[in-house]
Amino acid sequence: MSKEFIVETSARHVHVTQEHLEILFGKGAKLTPKKDLSQPGQYAAEERVTIVGPKKSLANVSILGPVRPATQVELSATDARGIGITAPIRESGDIAGSAPCKIIGPAGEIDIEQGVIIAKRHIHLTPEDAEELGVQDKEIVSVLVKSEERSAVLMDTVVRVSTKFARAMHIDTDESNAVGAGRNQMGIIVKLDF
Repeated sequence: MSKEFIVETSARHVHVTQEHLEILFGKGAKLTPKKDLSQPGQYAAEERVTIVGPKKSLANVSILGPVRPATQVELSATDARGIGITAPIRESGDIAGSAPCKIIGPAGEIDIEQGVIIAKRHIHLTPEDAEELGVQDKEIVSVLVKSEERSAVLMDTVVRVSTKFARAMHIDTDESNAVGAGRNQMGIIVKLDF
């Protein structure tokens, strides 16, 4: 089996609680799956929102389903700076003390006191994948992403291991542009000696 894995670009998106979904889209609202994502059970929903920062807004931002225990906004550093938000680089779900914003939907709006992050690049692996690649959950690795004109090694990549995952690396749009990533972009863990 190949030691490579797909490198996917994760564009700006929002995860919402059921309570916030109903404020934004109306009582009893449910997310409508539009497109399945690589991670089992995850999908891009039809529903879209506007993210408001101190300087500007980002309209038409995707919500990913299913609903979550906490509302979270994942932006690239360029997105965050552009709307005037200072967001920390964090793993998904680690939102304590992160940046605030306003989220507007067709039925209402919410102000979150924390929840805006720049997602730390990461690799989703099953326990079997992790064993094959010789890595462990929460290990920090370097990944070679080869492209025609902008190959690069992305360091500080966190490994996330779960039986619920499918083998894939996620980078944001800034990182994707930096390495000239396209569809079917592949990566491989490399050992660097300094």
